[in-house]
Amino acid sequence: MNSDFQDWIGRRETSAPDLITPRITGSFAAMLGPHLADVEGTAPGLHWCLVPPIIAADAIGPDGHARLGGFLPPLPLPRRMWAGGDLTFLAPLHEGDSVTRTSEITNLKWKQGRSGPLCFVTVTHEISTQRGAALREAHHIVYRPAATGPTAAATAAPAQPFDSSTEVHIDEVLLFRYSALTFNSHRIHYDLPYATRQEHYPGLVIHGPLQATLMLNLAARHAGQTPRHFSFRAHHPATGAQTLRIGLRHTSNGVSLAVHDESGIETMTGSADWSD
Repeated sequence: MNSDFQDWIGRRETSAPDLITPRITGSFAAMLGPHLADVEGTAPGLHWCLVPPIIAADAIGPDGHARLGGFLPPLPLPRRMWAGGDLTFLAPLHEGDSVTRTSEITNLKWKQGRSGPLCFVTVTHEISTQRGAALREAHHIVYRPAATGPTAAATAAPAQPFDSSTEVHIDEVLLFRYSALTFNSHRIHYDLPYATRQEHYPGLVIHGPLQATLMLNLAARHAGQTPRHFSFRAHHPATGAQTLRIGLRHTSNGVSLAVHDESGIETMTGSADWSD
């Protein structure tokens, strides 16, 4: 199986142009306003609302995602989630910019997990404006077997003090608005019966990029500018309406970041630095 789909590495696609309109920036601010950083250009994380894949209704699979086999390989694993990402910010995005995204499958790796085979696919994106490249992102996606029952509960790690933290209340309306603004039709984020009965989550799943956006903006607010580099990794699904705690600690070359759910479980971690 380890050699399966290796010929998909190198596949590329380029989006149609998208425009950063006042409606998009205003919607982003209305959704997350108190938690966004005041930096040069648009707020960090807005790029995840731009140039989404536009999929026709008859090309959508039962989970709400585009069926595999178009740009992404037709892997025999039905569940897919954001595993993490590595971002380099090259130049600010501004309202009025025309934006394109060029994407390339740059890695595909099989692993054996506790529930069966896993496949990790890395898609490298470059987001550009009329001025040139603005952002490069390695987007890591994990594909997993179908769920047969609830995932084993995670154990809360011993609490580590943060140097700075903030709390963000997540509810069904915020999840719906984020799905709408990012044109993400994955049903685990808004269809409670599907999320609980088909994929066996305890509630609606809080988007990975939404949690990453909150960490990224906490880092940018701390420093007064968008980081040069930002990386994040998902560790455990955050589900249901709840208040997340987003925390920051200083490191020798930047900051480390984490998201904790109400049970104290670390759902995502990250790091940011401002070095060239």
